[in-house]
Parts: sequence; C-alpha cells; structure tokens
Amino acid sequence: MATQTLESDPFQITSQQLPGLTRSLNFKTVTTFEKDNNNKIIDGSRKTVLQYQATPGGIFQSAATSTEGGKVGSWTLTNAANSNDPILGQAAINSLQTPNGVLNQETQKSVGIAATKAKLSPEEIKKLSDNTKNQGNPDDNKTGGDPKNATQTQFQTIAETAAKSYKGRKEYPKDLRYPEKMNKNQDCIQFKIIEYKASKLGLSGSEDIKLRTTFGTRSSLSTITLPMPSGGISDRNSVNWQGSGLDVAQDALATVAMNAILGGAAAGADAAKKELTKATAGNKDLLAAIIAAKASEKAVGANNLLSRAFGVELNPNLELLFNSPELREFSFSFKMTPRSKGEAQIVRSIIRTFKQAMSVKRSESVLLLKSPHTFRISYLTSTKDHPYLNHFKECALTNCSVNYTPDGQYMSYNDSDPGGRSMTAYELSLNFSELEPIFDDDYTRLPGGDKEDSKDYSIGY
Repeated sequence: MATQTLESDPFQITSQQLPGLTRSLNFKTVTTFEKDNNNKIIDGSRKTVLQYQATPGGIFQSAATSTEGGKVGSWTLTNAANSNDPILGQAAINSLQTPNGVLNQETQKSVGIAATKAKLSPEEIKKLSDNTKNQGNPDDNKTGGDPKNATQTQFQTIAETAAKSYKGRKEYPKDLRYPEKMNKNQDCIQFKIIEYKASKLGLSGSEDIKLRTTFGTRSSLSTITLPMPSGGISDRNSVNWQGSGLDVAQDALATVAMNAILGGAAAGADAAKKELTKATAGNKDLLAAIIAAKASEKAVGANNLLSRAFGVELNPNLELLFNSPELREFSFSFKMTPRSKGEAQIVRSIIRTFKQAMSVKRSESVLLLKSPHTFRISYLTSTKDHPYLNHFKECALTNCSVNYTPDGQYMSYNDSDPGGRSMTAYELSLNFSELEPIFDDDYTRLPGGDKEDSKDYSIGY
C-alpha cells in the first residue's frame, strides 16, 4: 500500500466570479490518496486541501479541507481561513458545497489536470475528480446518497414511517363532562383532542397557513368539557421588542453597504460622505477629532474618554425595534369533587385522558417518536364560542399536574366495588402553549372580521 500526493498549478478566482471575495485570489489543490497492492486507488482514502495565496508572491495557506476527496457537501473551512483572513467565509464554502459553484468547479478541474500530469489512468482521474458520486441530491429519486444530503426517497421513507400507526391508545371517550349532569347551556371551557399535524412550512409548496386556526380534515379524538377554571381567567399577548443603537459611524457604514448593493461601490461612498457631512454639520475638523478620540480609547483600553474629558458622547440613536413574536401560554386549574360512583369514574377518565393525550407516542420504528396529540380550547356560552372571552389557537399541553389531597389530608370514598372507590377531591392543573404566534390577520378570520359595521363584538385572540 502506497500514498501519493498531487499538487495542482495555481488558478485564479476573481471577486466578479465569487462576490464573497474582497479581492482576486490564487488557489491550488493538494490531493493525497492511497493505492492498494494492485496499484488501485482505495475508496475513501482521498483527501483534498484547497489552499489560497493571501498576498501576491506570498505563501499558500490552507483554506478548506475535504476528507472525501472534494465531494460536494464534505468541505469545511480551516482555522486559518476563519481567523487570519476574513475574505474567505461563508460565500467560499457555499461555492464549494454547490455542484455549479465556481470555486467547486475550478477546484475539481485543477485536481483532474494535476492527475493528468501525473499520468494517472482515465479511470483513476475520474475517481479523483468525480465529486458528484453519491452526492445525495434531494431531487434524486434514487436511494443511497451522502448521509449529509438526504434524497427524496429517503425523505419519503421517513414520512411513510411517521404516518404509520403508533403504539398506544387509539380510541378515547368521545364526550367527557364534569359535573356529570352539567347544564349544556351553562358557561364552560371545552378541550378537543386532535392528532398533531406538522405544518411543513418552508418544506412544501402546499403549506396551509390556516393550519393552526382551523381543524382542516382532522376530527377530534375526544372532547372534555369542564366548568370555568378557578383562580381567575386571563390572557397575555406579547411581542418581543429590543433596544438597538446606531451611531453616526455605524450609520455611515450601513449606508455604504446598502448603496453599494443597490448602486455599486461609488454610490455607497458618495452616500456615506453625505451622511457624515450632514451629521457633523459640515465640520470636518470635528469628525476627524472624534475619530482620533475613539482610536485613543481603543489604544489605551479606556472607555468613555469623550465623556470623561468633555462631558459628551456619540449619539447612539437608541431605538426600540421589533425583534420577534412571542408564543402565548395558558394555565387552568380545576377542583373536581365526585358525588357519585359514575361521576368518580368520569373524573378519573378525564385525568387519564389528559395525561395520555399529552404523552409522546412511540412509532412502529424504534428510531422515531411521534409528537403528542394537541388541543383546541374554547370558552363556551350557550354551546357557542364565548364572545366576551379570548379565543385560542391550537395548543400543546406542556404540563399536567394532579393534587390528590387538595383539602390538605388523605380522604377517599369507601365502596365494595374497587371501580367505585375514589378520592373525595382532585385538583387538576394544566399548562398549555400555543403552537404559533398571534398575527394581525388572524383577527380578520374570526366571525365579523375587521368590518366596521360588524355586529360581532368578539374580543378575538
């Protein structure tokens, strides 16, 4: 068994070919591989290192490496490329990971040329430079492929396995009510258990943006109706805003970047000059002095030099900016005191159903776990949605706790039939979290929507 090394001639990639580069660079490849006793290249023995020349006439240093002979999806940037020269970054690695990327194509071409000069056979050259073998394109309908890039068939295999029946309970009591003889017209809260369905948002061309606000084709597995929860009823809608500053220097740099993207480098420079001139009221000496003072702060490691010496500081233009939506959480508490054998069985069934529905499901494949069931929650009055209380989106039950001695001591009913025995009281506490945030247009989908002449006075979400 022998090891052989191939080093290619330098080739140049310009900043026009690869916009992620700040200047044109020279690259070369160094490929090492092993041959068996029959002088054939051993599969999996190839290693290719892409090197770049940071300065004209300078030494070549490692930029990226592949332990799979340069195969698409196998490249990683080296520490040198990450830390010593910021011109090589995500754009370069993306070009290496993409079959049609200019850096990938030129790299593979250079490996082939070096192999030809070394007088390797056509089969060996193809083996060294064939970066598409077992690439695992997601659009490929064949099986196999690079484990880093799942094929369409592999995705389909997962989908079919996930869709199979899971181990565990299939049927639930259809209608559970406490109290047993609850007046159907009284105000109450209702929980419908439904099978969780993934949104596939971003993974399919047929996303249903109303998935979390409508059942679609999913029917409820069980309906649990309880009195209004004790301890008060409330909701809380939140949106995440964060303070952010942008001083005059950052503002100028941002202007350069935006205008350079839209109108080229010259446009960016002109825009930045106008921004800085406007910020200093045309006083170039002031701008130069501030820049020098900030440089002095960094040099001596001192902060707030301007404030300490002159009682001034750069205006940070602090502003509260929208960051992200928030998911709502809800908590409910119910004290249930069964007054008959039948009602005791209903209470126990309600507790069991909540606990079992929120449990993780084991699929037929031991490798996969299925998501727990989810819930649709509604406040009802006279069997209709309550117009004076909030609505809910689809929710996950994240916590279910039961206090079996809510009155402070152990007490149970005695019955000769074990099925009729029961604690005298149970306290059930439930915590839910909505699956998606509340959006403005969610309110327009409610009865009456946002029509000014609507007679519907629903609070909405």
